Amino acid sequence: MTTHRADDVATWGPPPTAPPGPAPSAPSAPEAAESPAAAEPPERPQDPRWARPAFLGLLMATGLLYLYNLSASGWANSFYSAAVQAGSKSWKAFFFGSLDAANAITVDKPPASLWPMELSVRIFGLNAWAILVPEVLMGVATVAVVYAAVRRRSGPAAGLLAGAVLALTPVAALMFRFNNPDAMLALLMAIACHLLVRALEDGRTKWLVWAGVAIGFAFLAKTLQAFLILPPLALAYAVCAPVRLSKRLGQLGLATLALVVSGGWWVAIVELWPASSRPYIGGSQNNSFLELTFGYNGLGRISGDETGSVGAGGGPGGGNGGGMWGATGWNRMFNSEVGGQISWLLPTALILLAAALWATRGARRTSVTRGAFLVWGGSLLTTTAVFSYMAGIFHQYYTVALAPYLAAVTGMGAALLWERRREIRAALALAASAVAAAVWGYVLLDRTPDHLPWLKWLVLVGGLTGALGLIFAGRVTRQLALAAAAVSVLAALAGPTAYTLSTVGSAHTGSIPTAGPAGASMRGGRGGPGGGVRGGFPGGVMPGQQGRQGQQGQGNGFPGGGTPGQNQGQNQGRLPGGQNGNGFPGGRTGGEGGMGGGAGGLLNGANVSAAAKQLLETDAAKYTWVAASIGSQNAASYQLSTGDPVMAIGGFNGTDPSPTLAQFKEYVQEGKIHYFIAGGMGGMGGMGGMGGGNGTSSRITSWVQSTFKKVTAGSATFYDLTQKQTG
Repeated sequence: MTTHRADDVATWGPPPTAPPGPAPSAPSAPEAAESPAAAEPPERPQDPRWARPAFLGLLMATGLLYLYNLSASGWANSFYSAAVQAGSKSWKAFFFGSLDAANAITVDKPPASLWPMELSVRIFGLNAWAILVPEVLMGVATVAVVYAAVRRRSGPAAGLLAGAVLALTPVAALMFRFNNPDAMLALLMAIACHLLVRALEDGRTKWLVWAGVAIGFAFLAKTLQAFLILPPLALAYAVCAPVRLSKRLGQLGLATLALVVSGGWWVAIVELWPASSRPYIGGSQNNSFLELTFGYNGLGRISGDETGSVGAGGGPGGGNGGGMWGATGWNRMFNSEVGGQISWLLPTALILLAAALWATRGARRTSVTRGAFLVWGGSLLTTTAVFSYMAGIFHQYYTVALAPYLAAVTGMGAALLWERRREIRAALALAASAVAAAVWGYVLLDRTPDHLPWLKWLVLVGGLTGALGLIFAGRVTRQLALAAAAVSVLAALAGPTAYTLSTVGSAHTGSIPTAGPAGASMRGGRGGPGGGVRGGFPGGVMPGQQGRQGQQGQGNGFPGGGTPGQNQGQNQGRLPGGQNGNGFPGGRTGGEGGMGGGAGGLLNGANVSAAAKQLLETDAAKYTWVAASIGSQNAASYQLSTGDPVMAIGGFNGTDPSPTLAQFKEYVQEGKIHYFIAGGMGGMGGMGGMGGGNGTSSRITSWVQSTFKKVTAGSATFYDLTQKQTG
């Protein structure tokens, strides 16, 4: 079943000691035994005949599962969909990641995750499938990579288990069907781990360099989050690689160079490009990608000090008291906001990881089995720790980054203990992992008591029964042992499967989607209506946000309260499953209500009526931007509806100082902008009181409202920038 080398044999007893007597003959050079040739694993046993069909079946099932009901989410995150639309029309917007084809401002991330979607839209046209199918393909590819990595070390059965765990993780089913950057990030991180373990096998530089390239491109998907696994990967290779120390250090230097080149070429071009001829770097306060990387998207996420954000995070010392983005602490991955997204098998994986490291403690330094656990398990622990204690912006869907590591550790760990099930300690550890999955699955299912209430008992009883059988797996027939293992696996996967099926059966829109049924990610405990987004804001919900169509969110906790917009999209000029209401102070339910009408919130777009669309499309060809709006989500909705560029003043949060009031006045004087859309983030001064932006958005709003003629289309309010007020 496995391909462990002789030096990888695990033991539950004391580390082996050398027998008395003269030492065996050895090469004169002490490093000879660590050469790549000596470290080469033996030829892999032939896979059973069922392995390849089962693997292909796993990939096909994953693809069909993720494709099901895909178009129901419409534009998904309209912020990124608008950027995809822009990049499909303008190569300059493609390169920089601009939100609009006229290149006013970029999204607040590097553009690599947009490129596959933009190429798809260029080929197939702008529609939900063209945008989201590339994400599905990344999900299938990630399952394939994890399978290949685990199969190589632990055999095809373990690979299939790992692939199934990944495919059925609820947050994975969510994000591999959504257009945020996390799908590409998860794929590239899995590739990097796989390549690093390949390097541990034979010490060849090429695998390490390619791992560096994967992490470099992951940086171009989601900046510094790609570097979270660098410490465990570098340490694992430095300690375990089968070559001399000086060569290890040199190889790590080459891999670092590969990382810098693959991730830095785009950064260098952007930083050297004259600022006057490129779009403003969204999310930054001084038009610098480096400032964005180390500030808003970097260290600020850890400390909570995020210049340009919508508000302070947990802040330094936030601890379990939490803050704007929810409580921090060791149990964050298990709490009511995050647990149902990722943690179903996290206790199981941690038990298996600890058991595997204990079992391999006596193996030689170059043990690839132990090295593989250090790579995948170290990545799991490091990323979990950062997510648990980061005081800045944190959303539940970030945890998809954990899914490949968790799946690989589960598959490899289960295979290792299964091989040694005749040893009582291994059998007990295997049973303990099954008990953990059953008990924790029961707890998570109990948090949504209205969703399949019978399932929690099936999971608990089935899991405990299977665990009891695993204790005696080494003392009964193989058939009985396999039956116990099958019952344990089915019980462990039943809960996440139910949540995954609920996820793929529902539409998800906005900036902070969550997986699972209603109430699955609710701050404060059990479910109820509104199984959507609970970002840790007062009241448990980010303003203007909900999880899926037709489900009403909870109170937003902002001044004026109100019910976050219920999805009653009019679907004019848009795909099915359009955008939700805004949910800001004074906002109405559904339609185009709130803050002047037609305005989207911070995290959701607006519903664009036929009248508003017709107004903006009139004489659209005469203008560089048919309209301007405060905040990217609002601008994105109108841009997707009309197909014409809409300027997002202040970027995503409305807090970026772009354009300045003087620049905006110049654009208006030159006749480049036709309308200003009232509402959006402008009603709160571009969130100037909540995160900066130097009040630029607020000043632009005040100048427009006092200078130009108001126009109404449907329930939305616009200002015609070609018509000044009279009298």
